[in-house]
Amino acid sequence: MDTLLRIIKKIIPRNIFSFFQPAYHYLFALLAVLVYRFPSRKIKIVAITGTKGKTSTAEIVNAILEEAGYKTALAGTLRFKVGDEEERNLYKMTIPGRFFVQRFLRRAVNAKCDWVIIEMTSEGARQFRHKFIDFDALIFTNLSPEHIESHGSFEKYKDAKLSIARALANSPKRPRIIIANADNEYAGEFLSVDADTKTTYSLKDAEPYTLEKNKTTFNFMGSPVHAHLSGAFNLSNMLAGISFARAINISPEVIRRAIGKFHGIRGRVERVNAGQDFDVIVDYAHTTDSLEKVYEVFQDSRKICVLGGTGGGRDTWKRPAMGAIASAHCDEIILTNEDPYDEDPEKIVSEILAGIEGGQAEVIMDRREAIARAIALAQTGDAVIITGKGTDPYIMGPNGTKTEWDDAAVAREELQKLGSKK
Repeated sequence: MDTLLRIIKKIIPRNIFSFFQPAYHYLFALLAVLVYRFPSRKIKIVAITGTKGKTSTAEIVNAILEEAGYKTALAGTLRFKVGDEEERNLYKMTIPGRFFVQRFLRRAVNAKCDWVIIEMTSEGARQFRHKFIDFDALIFTNLSPEHIESHGSFEKYKDAKLSIARALANSPKRPRIIIANADNEYAGEFLSVDADTKTTYSLKDAEPYTLEKNKTTFNFMGSPVHAHLSGAFNLSNMLAGISFARAINISPEVIRRAIGKFHGIRGRVERVNAGQDFDVIVDYAHTTDSLEKVYEVFQDSRKICVLGGTGGGRDTWKRPAMGAIASAHCDEIILTNEDPYDEDPEKIVSEILAGIEGGQAEVIMDRREAIARAIALAQTGDAVIITGKGTDPYIMGPNGTKTEWDDAAVAREELQKLGSKK
């Protein structure tokens, strides 16, 4: 269906296509739910939306639900899982399409899952991928500028996110639960929708807390919890999962066990260890805020940072801003290719470089060579931080071309090469 859409876009004038596009998306959402017989009516569904933190929060929620004895299905950026069966998400999008969503929900119903956890994006909402899904709960993590060029404005981007909350309000299920991050200025707009249970979470709820490079200790209901995740953003993600768990009456003891057992996920502050005496970190950070927060986790380390433009043809405004953040936090900066699509990758890098004070950065367009150079520069106690792709399976080039890729695997291979030379 999406291939057909691309062909139609090339044939029909842009203004005419844009006018009829919503009807196209709505029609296919309706056809999908009819084909798969309204599966969301027969299973509990929690949606997670926000600019950042969706994937980590989804995995934390899944871990808590499984610890509580529930059978789960999960659909998101990292993987698709139904019970014990799972597969990596290789689509370069969080949720591939309307038919995919409804087919996935039907699989979860047939497998007798208790809960479905599903990441919902603004792009997906704009294409009606959330239509005809009866949600039980929604977790809102945060909102900051992203996909502005795609949506046309921040207000339209925000409204796409809010349409997911309105879908919860229109759900016939009871109780409808909405959980929002009180530390984000837009929480009130999400909480204003009609729901039976409205809950917030905040970093203040976890005080006193201690953030370290490889762990976090925080307060939960009067007692300390020791988590294997690092950074204030991950603490916020854990609080989101905990708030949801409490809203559906999962006991504090189960929650503590689940958080204690959870060791994080690939591509999110992922440590690559081949026996070296310095940190190598792979993270998906692709917004200015997320980039800064990853760097802050390693504020006491000398940082060697590898970054790119986080996608050609979109959000060009943030390229110099990403460069400025790297300039403020990193001791060595290596700019490289990421996902140029149809845009000139050297132009993308030059726009990042414009934000770096004094232009003090190496430019190595081959991403493997850039990672190898960063590792070669590292000394005892340093942190090599490779951002922008996380677990993305491909580097996307012009005319739909793609190269298989895995930042963590490449970093591990280059570490092993370095070790063999010693």
